Amino acid sequence: MERAGWGDGLRFAFGTLSVLRVRVERWDRAAGGRAMVLAPAVGLVLGGIAAGAGALVAWRAGGLLGAVTAVGVLAALTRGLHLDGLADVADGLGSGKPAEGALRIMKQSDIGPFGVLVLLLALFAQIAALAGQFGHSPLRGALAVVCSAVAARCALAWGCLRSVPPARPGGLGAMVASTVAPPAALAATAATALLLAILGLFDGSSSVRLPLALALGVGCAWLLLRRCVRRFGGITGDVLGAAAETAATGSLFALALLA
Repeated sequence: MERAGWGDGLRFAFGTLSVLRVRVERWDRAAGGRAMVLAPAVGLVLGGIAAGAGALVAWRAGGLLGAVTAVGVLAALTRGLHLDGLADVADGLGSGKPAEGALRIMKQSDIGPFGVLVLLLALFAQIAALAGQFGHSPLRGALAVVCSAVAARCALAWGCLRSVPPARPGGLGAMVASTVAPPAALAATAATALLLAILGLFDGSSSVRLPLALALGVGCAWLLLRRCVRRFGGITGDVLGAAAETAATGSLFALALLA
């Protein structure tokens, strides 16, 4: 089979990480690795849509409703994929069972008490942080939404480094695990940070504010990934979703502290 191109990876990324209708022509590990590197592009598009919706509502109805709108739109644009992963990983980690038992719990369709608690706390934290940003100005809130969306997808590449194995065969986790070279993950994150620095200039704030929040968010996700690899023996699709939500929440928390 010929080597996957970046176009294949981009279609794979949008086809698996969003509800946008995209024809995925290649479903293999080569395309999956490219997709994880290009995942921030998905975050930029989805974040831009959610940011616009949130800014419009914030302008007319206040920062809190703007924040709820932005978080809701992002969840709808991903079918709640990452939120579901966060809840499942919380149940798996909270179960206290060995890796096999924890993975079995994560695969079940229901959500346990740990999952409900972590899910609510994450959503409340995201809404509270965004409400403060939208309360400052619709533009600052919109930039915060974009920052959190791209931070979430930057975390995916770091979760798929070649040193990180899959926790079990099958599924999206096994498809993309160990497919990303560290320089590629670093380049994708650096390019995203540069873009955020440029966007931050439109808000009149420091050009390092958004990139710093990105770095802190991805750092939080990396800590979770390390914990999951030690606990489960590798990553799953749920672990990647949990890492994405952790990065998003961490970046918003950082923006609230840096305001």
